Amino acid sequence: MILVTGATGTIGSHVVRLLTEQGVPFRAMSRRERPGGVRADFDDPASLARAVADVDTVFLVTVPPVPTADHDIALVTAARAAGVRKVVKLSAIGSGERFDGATVGAWHLAAEEAIEASGLVWTMLRPPSFASNFLWYRALIQAGEPIPNLVGDSRQAIVDPRDVAAVAVAAMTSAAHDGQRYDLTGPELLTFADQAAILERVLERPVKIADANALDQLPAGMSTGIGWARSGGAAYVTDHVPQVLGRPAGTFEQWARDHRERFAVMTASVRSKKASMTSIRRS
Repeated sequence: MILVTGATGTIGSHVVRLLTEQGVPFRAMSRRERPGGVRADFDDPASLARAVADVDTVFLVTVPPVPTADHDIALVTAARAAGVRKVVKLSAIGSGERFDGATVGAWHLAAEEAIEASGLVWTMLRPPSFASNFLWYRALIQAGEPIPNLVGDSRQAIVDPRDVAAVAVAAMTSAAHDGQRYDLTGPELLTFADQAAILERVLERPVKIADANALDQLPAGMSTGIGWARSGGAAYVTDHVPQVLGRPAGTFEQWARDHRERFAVMTASVRSKKASMTSIRRS
């Protein structure tokens, strides 16, 4: 039995899909009641104990409102008590690197260290930015407004979240990846402007960008990581995705083509809302 935390999120939703397709038993954890899932909260130890009962492996994803390892550690504590064997953690590229007097991904690093010290079998997944991050900007793109570029002219090997999920499933269902720390990159280095240009070509509509160096407005943990990436820290490609999956990592352009309809759906939605507002004004 596998417990999938973050089951409705960017990576977790793909993990759930893959486990379902492969017929692997799993339990999806969320803070709300869902069919076939388990309701639990990282701040509620009793609910975590119920979630990990009779579980062999945990896919661990935490997104606390303020960067902290507390949620990861709470789950690991419950997992140890329940006899869980393995944890596959979604971490982040560069965690543990030093930048501008601070530690990149300090909360991810603290969680990784707690997992390693727990005695559980582990695999750490460290991706850079996801291709799917552009979905955050659908409304701005549809409105013809510029989208914020926090990373300047730096380059990253943007990764398809479907590849990250596939590696996670491989790590959870095979001992071949135990004790491994994978930097899961895409196959090419791209600037934010490169990505916008690719998306513009795929969508056949303008995708404008505007530099937004407002790192002081972000939580400390996030600003350090973005500053590190902006300085070029994440500008490298690894072969970890093809090494694990036996195929090339997906490109940003392929992701954009596969998700073109996600942007088109937003177009219809925006038009419908505009039509409704026009009707209300006329009435």
